[in-house]
Amino acid sequence: MSDPNSRLVYSSDGGRVRPPAGSAARPPGGPRPGPSGTGPPGTVPADPGDGIVRLHRGKSVRGGKPGTVVVGLPGSTAELDAILKRCKRRLGTGGTRQDRALLIQGDHREPLRVLLEADGHVVKLAGG
Repeated sequence: MSDPNSRLVYSSDGGRVRPPAGSAARPPGGPRPGPSGTGPPGTVPADPGDGIVRLHRGKSVRGGKPGTVVVGLPGSTAELDAILKRCKRRLGTGGTRQDRALLIQGDHREPLRVLLEADGHVVKLAGG
């Protein structure tokens, strides 16, 4: 006799069993939401392009370790690299550039806000 509230998740006969059609469960290996629920895990938040620099705190970008993501900075990639170098030297930490986002190791949102506002940028602290 089978219980109507239970379902088979794994069977040694056939391996993984797919959920019944029409269920809300995501398929195995399907995309999972990222840090803000908008993309796959390990991705940086999108740059809205509105001229505001946003500082995000996230763990999924660095494999569970805390990090600060800076998005929305204007300029070329060479200018972004120069800003990244100055931030890393000022904070005494590591970091990298991923496309147009700067990834700084550790939670340094407040010192980065002060540093970027001194350069004339409009800065917002985004995310929890």
